[in-house]
Amino acid sequence: MRYFFHIAYQGQHYNGWQKQPGAISVQGVIEEALIKILKAPIAINGCGRTDAQVHASQYFFHVDLPQEFDFDLVYRLNKTLPQNIAIFDIIRMEGLPHARFDAVQRQYDYFIHTYKDPFLANQSSFYLEPSLDLLAMKKAVNLLPLYKDYRAFCTQPNKYEHTICNVMEADLFVNEAGNRIRFHIASNRFLSKMIRILMGKLLKIGKKEMSVEEFEHMLTSLETPKILDPAHPTGLYLSKVTYPYLNLPPKTEFLTAMEGTEWLSVF
Repeated sequence: MRYFFHIAYQGQHYNGWQKQPGAISVQGVIEEALIKILKAPIAINGCGRTDAQVHASQYFFHVDLPQEFDFDLVYRLNKTLPQNIAIFDIIRMEGLPHARFDAVQRQYDYFIHTYKDPFLANQSSFYLEPSLDLLAMKKAVNLLPLYKDYRAFCTQPNKYEHTICNVMEADLFVNEAGNRIRFHIASNRFLSKMIRILMGKLLKIGKKEMSVEEFEHMLTSLETPKILDPAHPTGLYLSKVTYPYLNLPPKTEFLTAMEGTEWLSVF
């Protein structure tokens, strides 16, 4: 029987989602908890790979279990797992849907604060840049849905069959004080470190170290620059994953507040 698990996690203490030797991963911690509770070998399949220290306010994985469980597995898992991983729902699925390959859209949000705040240190990326040119950054963001090939914004483009991404949404928001920024992007797929590289270039535009025309040239020329300068991993959230047969709203209160009415679109 196949189940989809709807979860969220803070990633600052993990070496990403993917299980790997000698490193603490979100996948590894969850598998260990499931093995402990179900007392059987368990292998889970996530909806994607997040980098080290990257968060997910909505994430799905699927797992095949040999038989139904007759106890509250959500409760047991949340009691067993650390505070920075939460299980929201366990959904029994018909057939063999795939958490990774069936996803039709993934949304990410990248948060920046431009003043030092110890309470945002693990949840938003700190850049001491109080005079960013937000209008120029927004012009660059508006270009993203117009282009399909993101080869120039990937650390290892040759490992993919292609570097085409269908960017459906891209926007830039700022709070009323002008000292917190949110970059939002949605696509059918993303390449290795693509969002952090895009954010790094947007910051260069905001600091007037790169023009919007130079940014667009990267989108048209498809030439990978020698120095990519990805933004910090902290502040990046996988914020929503959508399937043809499953479209749940995120449950995290933190991101809901971060996305609330305090955020104004940059025009």
